[in-house]
Amino acid sequence: MSSSSPGGNALFVGGTRFIGRHAVDLFRETGYDVTTMSRGTHGFPFDGAVSHVEGDRTNREDLIRARDAADPDVVVDMVAMHPGEVRTATEVFSDARYVYVSSGSAYDAVDVPMREDATQLHPCGPDQEDDDSVETYGPRKAEGDRVVARAAEDGVEAMAVRPMLVYGPHDYTERFGYWVNRVATYDRVLVPGDGGSLLHRAYVEDVAAALLRVAENGAPGEAYNAADRNTFSLGRSLELIADALDTNVEPVHASERELAEFGVEPTDFPLYTPRPAVVSTGKLAALGWESTPPAEAVARTAEAHVDAGVTGPEDALDRETEEQVLDALGERTR
Repeated sequence: MSSSSPGGNALFVGGTRFIGRHAVDLFRETGYDVTTMSRGTHGFPFDGAVSHVEGDRTNREDLIRARDAADPDVVVDMVAMHPGEVRTATEVFSDARYVYVSSGSAYDAVDVPMREDATQLHPCGPDQEDDDSVETYGPRKAEGDRVVARAAEDGVEAMAVRPMLVYGPHDYTERFGYWVNRVATYDRVLVPGDGGSLLHRAYVEDVAAALLRVAENGAPGEAYNAADRNTFSLGRSLELIADALDTNVEPVHASERELAEFGVEPTDFPLYTPRPAVVSTGKLAALGWESTPPAEAVARTAEAHVDAGVTGPEDALDRETEEQVLDALGERTR
């Protein structure tokens, strides 16, 4: 392959919404000529310096057409949701360095921390491979990782990156945005438990940097966790958001029993996890990767969410119910 760009040619399968937007910008800044392939249903946020091939990633012929148009040295697969899609991609892009965006959800065990080469992955049965339910997401991602490992055994330079829950500007899931909106708008915020819920997260710009590091320096067949090097709890998240927005907030803690009185469960709150979900990031750091300090990452995220008017996922706890719980807990403490 040949390219006039000092970085070479990079093809993003997907890449126009959240993580991909940041990764495309970073690859361009690093010197890559970038092409994206997508169906075009979410618009095209880049200027004319980024080429685009319209196509469906589930269609092998569309992948071949994108490959021939981009002549990629590197392929970053943002939207492979089924193992069969990864199999096809590792075949079509066998002459490029292929980076599969997996997920921390691929882990079946809850080690603290979860390690790439030690913690068990979900099994994935044939009936799960083509399923689209939330329940099979982790198994499907895990099987994609195994496809990558087998492709590497056949000589394909294929790697996987496993981000934990990703937050940052342009996050269409609005999970972190829920808490930003609460802190920005209200003096009191209902928090499940004692605020110590520890769900390891990954700042989106750091995930973009992880994709670049693995694309350039990752070892074929390997998977790399991507998450903040310094993780922080849900309670600490509220403190960092308040600091970033120069405001104050009173977290009001409610036990599972207290929430149940109002038909509320701890899992109704975004970013809540009943058990710590933490990964080791040493393997990625060994490639020269670093993460953004939490205060800086949260500040950028909070400011972007406020500017964009983000309020949180539609299925998150509504403020009316939240205020009922807050008022009831306030009466009990008087």
